[in-house]
Amino acid sequence: MTEDGAAQPGLSRETIAQAALRVLEREGIDGLSMRKVGAEVGVQAASLYWHVRNKEQLLDLLTDALMADAVPPPRTGHWRDQLRAYCELHRQYLLGKRDAAKVAAGRLAPGPHILRLMEDQLGRLREAGFSAADAALTSHLLGVYVQGFVLQEQAPLSATEAMGAGRRAAATAVGDQFRALPEAEFPHLVALAGDLTEPTMDDRFAFGLERLLDGLAALLEPPTDPTEDRNSTHE
Repeated sequence: MTEDGAAQPGLSRETIAQAALRVLEREGIDGLSMRKVGAEVGVQAASLYWHVRNKEQLLDLLTDALMADAVPPPRTGHWRDQLRAYCELHRQYLLGKRDAAKVAAGRLAPGPHILRLMEDQLGRLREAGFSAADAALTSHLLGVYVQGFVLQEQAPLSATEAMGAGRRAAATAVGDQFRALPEAEFPHLVALAGDLTEPTMDDRFAFGLERLLDGLAALLEPPTDPTEDRNSTHE
C-alpha cells in the first residue's frame, strides 16, 4: 500500500468505482468512505484524490456504476406498457443492490451507464408523443417515484420491524392498533384498518404507478375545444 498519495499505475475511475461497489455491498452506505475504498484497491485514500476529489464525487461515480448492468425493457408495445415495465425493472434493480436507492436518490450523475438509460427512456417518451418539456419532466418524475418508493420500502415500518419482526407482522400490529381505537373519535381509521395495512408493497407500488400513468396519458389527450361544450348546450 502506498503512503505518499501519488498517482498509482493501474488505478482508474473504473477500478475505484468497482471497489466502491464492493464496499457498498459489504458495509452499506454508512460504511462507505474514501479510506475503505482506498484499502479495497490497496492504496491510501490520498491516492484516490487523483481521480475523485471527495466523497461526493465518489458517490457520483458510484451512482453511475450501480446502473452498469441495468437492462431496459423491450422497446415494443404501447408506451404505457413500456414505462410500467421500466419502473418495475428499476424498482427490482434497486432492491437487489444494497443501499442503491440511498446512493441514487436525488442525484443526477450523468456517467456513461446513466446516459444510456436516459437516452433510451427519453426516446420512448418522444416517440409516444410527449413534448420535449413533458418528456424531460416525466423522466425525472418516474425516477423520483421509484427511488422514493424503494427508500420507503427499505425503511423499517415501525419499531416492531426494526427489532426483528417481519414487515407483514409489523403491518398487522399497526392494523390491530387502528381497530382498537375509539370508533366514535376515529371512525375512518377503525373502518379502514385492513385497507390501510393489508396491501403488499407490490400492490402499493402498482397502484401509485398506474395513477402516474393515468396522469401522463392525460398529457397526450387532445385539448378540449370550449366551443364544443357551448354548441352542445344549444342543440
